[in-house]
Amino acid sequence: MKSKIATRLVALAGAFGLLLAAPAQAAPPDPTEGGKGGRIIRVTTLAKDGPGSLAEALAAKGPRIIVFEVGGAIDLDRSTLRISEPYVTIAGQTAPSPGVTLLRGGIDVKTHDVKISHLRVLTGAAGQAKRSGWETDAFSTAGAANVLVENNTFMWAIDENMSASGPRFTGDTIEEWRKGTSHNVTFRLNLAAEGLADSSHPKGEHSKGSLIHDNATGIVFDRNIWAHNVERSPLVKGGAQVALVNNLIYNPQLRAVHYNLMDLEWAGQPHVTGEITAVGNVMRGGNDTDEGLPFLMLGGVGDLAYYGRDNVAVDRHGNALPEFGRYGHTRARLIRADAPLADLSGFDVLPSQDVETTLLATAGARPWDRGEEEIRVLFYIAEGRGEIIDSEDEVGGYPEIAETRAPFREAEWNLDTMTPLSGRYPGQKAGAQEHLSPRDREMRGGAR
Repeated sequence: MKSKIATRLVALAGAFGLLLAAPAQAAPPDPTEGGKGGRIIRVTTLAKDGPGSLAEALAAKGPRIIVFEVGGAIDLDRSTLRISEPYVTIAGQTAPSPGVTLLRGGIDVKTHDVKISHLRVLTGAAGQAKRSGWETDAFSTAGAANVLVENNTFMWAIDENMSASGPRFTGDTIEEWRKGTSHNVTFRLNLAAEGLADSSHPKGEHSKGSLIHDNATGIVFDRNIWAHNVERSPLVKGGAQVALVNNLIYNPQLRAVHYNLMDLEWAGQPHVTGEITAVGNVMRGGNDTDEGLPFLMLGGVGDLAYYGRDNVAVDRHGNALPEFGRYGHTRARLIRADAPLADLSGFDVLPSQDVETTLLATAGARPWDRGEEEIRVLFYIAEGRGEIIDSEDEVGGYPEIAETRAPFREAEWNLDTMTPLSGRYPGQKAGAQEHLSPRDREMRGGAR
């Protein structure tokens, strides 16, 4: 049963999306086609495992497209869905309204050629005591490659909300290191919010947005929202290569974007210069943001090559914040580049003043069919409200979501793009096509 305020927010969300139609977006080729051309596997149960479950579909071998004939909540009961078999597309957009939400757990990708779209992951403390050891991510890759994570919502993580990770040093050369960890991972139009601060993580405070681990390359953050995370929006580790295009960072506390090659972790290995290309990003301070917080901070001992253009950082009153700062007094250098260090061809880069309104209308799991948690976070961003939390209970706790069912009919979908031929997704009302992401609108017309 929706509360009165939630009902009001749902109604406002419809008007909000209609008013904020996003301009068309060009984008570079995706790093993968996932399971395109593979067999259709139907998820028919909300059980966390067993016949007809999402877990069973993920464990299947060979190219496959996972669709949903059931909507509601999958309670992972403090477990993690691990994706170890390649060539898979998880099409959360096919689920009947209100879509699919994973509770009390997360997703780890440990393979290649994976596409995940239109899922919600609400991790939370799951009743565990503070500092008791429960420390899962909402989403992470671990030594994965060719992954697209698009239009998802990740909230209440105990560690990172959405990350690309893996071993630092696999092999003897820099090329082998980079091949052995996560590479070619694109995060597009996701919402990563309210990482839990003083919760069950054994280290204590651990409200983190995104970690890009040492030597990860080809990592792209394109039109995502980070909100109410203490730090790591994102944290880029030593030798990693990252592009940040048209992202919104709201209410970071101690750090927003930061780079850190830690000498203690590299243990005598030769340092590798990291690279960040940042274009058209917006950082807005909120109620928790440290006074004078810079957009980008440099820590550790490794150098960072950096190209920045049209990045805006302001406090909660709209006053300008610094572009650059440091934590730690070391020899690490910020090396400014005259041209982008990542390939930006194909991107239709928004001016920074259009980023907030565009992303509030199009980012997250199902922009046409939002959950209460997403609506609250997005409206609070628009209104300059909200704060960092220690527990999901501070904002109403885990939602109760009724199970829904509807058959998946292949003839009604473009199976190359996983977009409905009618132009309307399950749960999308007539006249609300403006809720679609720009990429979805582009794909609706046919394969790319």
